[in-house]
Amino acid sequence: MTTSQPSRSGGHVLADQLKLLGADKVFCVPGESFLGLLDGLYDHADTIQTIVCRHEGGAANMADAYAKMTGKPGICAVTRGPGATNASNGIHTAFQDSSPMIVLIGQVGRSMADREAFQEMDYRQVFGQMAKWVAQIDDASRIPEYMSRAWNTALSGRPGPVVLALPEDMLIDMVSVADLVPTPVSKSAPAPQSMSDLGALLAKAKAPMMLVGGPGWSRDVGKQAMDFATRTGIPVATSFRCQDYVDNDHPNYVGVVGIAPLPKLRKRIAEEVDLLIVVGSRLGEMTSQGYSLINIPTPQMEFVHIHPGPEELGHVYNPTLSITSAPDTFFDALEALPDGDGQATRAAWIAEQRADYEAFLEPTEVPGGVNMSRIIGHVTQTMPKDTILSNGAGNYTVWAHRFHKHCDYRTQLAPTSGSMGYGVPAAIAAKLIAPDREVIALAGDGCFLMAAQELATAKKYGADVIYLVVNNGILGTIRMHQERNHPNRKMSTDLHNPDFVAFAASFGIAGERIDATDDFPAALDRARKAKGGYLIELITDPEALTPNQTLSQATQQGLKAQSA
Repeated sequence: MTTSQPSRSGGHVLADQLKLLGADKVFCVPGESFLGLLDGLYDHADTIQTIVCRHEGGAANMADAYAKMTGKPGICAVTRGPGATNASNGIHTAFQDSSPMIVLIGQVGRSMADREAFQEMDYRQVFGQMAKWVAQIDDASRIPEYMSRAWNTALSGRPGPVVLALPEDMLIDMVSVADLVPTPVSKSAPAPQSMSDLGALLAKAKAPMMLVGGPGWSRDVGKQAMDFATRTGIPVATSFRCQDYVDNDHPNYVGVVGIAPLPKLRKRIAEEVDLLIVVGSRLGEMTSQGYSLINIPTPQMEFVHIHPGPEELGHVYNPTLSITSAPDTFFDALEALPDGDGQATRAAWIAEQRADYEAFLEPTEVPGGVNMSRIIGHVTQTMPKDTILSNGAGNYTVWAHRFHKHCDYRTQLAPTSGSMGYGVPAAIAAKLIAPDREVIALAGDGCFLMAAQELATAKKYGADVIYLVVNNGILGTIRMHQERNHPNRKMSTDLHNPDFVAFAASFGIAGERIDATDDFPAALDRARKAKGGYLIELITDPEALTPNQTLSQATQQGLKAQSA
């Protein structure tokens, strides 16, 4: 195609497209296979911040957190082979969390393809099951086309990651090509008949509930959801690790359905709810309590499923009513429905559930000097409502999910994929995106060390994060299941840890260790006043396995099951 564009290298064309699309951060670990792209980014250093991470897994998880925080695709750039496979952790998280992401992977030169050249991999095969689209750009003149498709694919329907392989010789090819023209991504919206059908179902329901989660959310959508719940008299629950989608202080909010949820809430969904309106959630394994909460394929209640990806509707559950819609257009359409008398007739039922939720927030007593229920409670009571709390995976997360109230959108960054090592890089990305907000990375001793090298990234870019490291010397989740299934046969779950305070100090990050709950308020106050980040190591008793079960009780549970 004839064009008046000046000749540019492939790497410069690619960097130019990123700027046009609105990318403002690229998380990367540099590699010689994509030097052409880095050279292109050099010319955009004033508008695109290239953040050098210390591990590709950290870079990919930062890109996922960026996507969650901004709603735009997180951009991650890594080198071929080992760099790509290291990044797969974050790609898998983005896929299961429905986070838009574009992963740019350096590739061997085109003339070397299919010879098992140095670090050569076929990324279509490697990432085929964990990305929405995987492609390789062999012609530099098609970069605008590929990037336009990648951006739209990452954002459309059910969002997710896109992987583009970049042969290193393609990135230095000189081409004359027109730039892409950014256009809005289309959104699905409910059909009028669907809203009429929903209104009819709601009018006859005695015990409805709305469960929210999934992609496409925002602060405004959360407010719309609770306004609708208020005027129609519907209790609202959140799906696993989506607690910040609505204000947890709202009187219609009744809890989260995830790991170790409020037992009464789980029972009500299983046995009492006669209309379940699911907005955005896929009802994955954790939210569905191992696919046991709702009957498959035909739910035990009237079941309305709203999701922006039509492929998710009927994928596991056969809905009474399926609605392909983004959350914002769905709630816009709901404004046409009449209020009805639900707020009056169901007021007592909602109040009872709300009281149960509030009671579930009360601290429990556990062995040891540090009680995490009281630690988390203090965080909720004293930190600003827009404080961002991130975590990875492990039993320590149960304390945060149960005892912390999220009252503002995007105050929770957590992987629904259950990926260890997520919390630290996610917190760093969040602080870089929102430097005026306070950010806490909550991590177990096992989880923390899976990404602790990113403290160097935090220090380099001035991300002053507060790190709470819960140190009980074991891999708590695995040990819990080990004792329940193979009691008194402890294997591979004890940890040898460094001095975490000294470790942080080696990066220039101050910190302290506490072994008593009463010492935490002062420590948190010092952390909030510190410049350069702060780490608080919390020494917890391994017996304090969960808020309601000790390690010894888990062993006894296993022994009882064996003898039954």
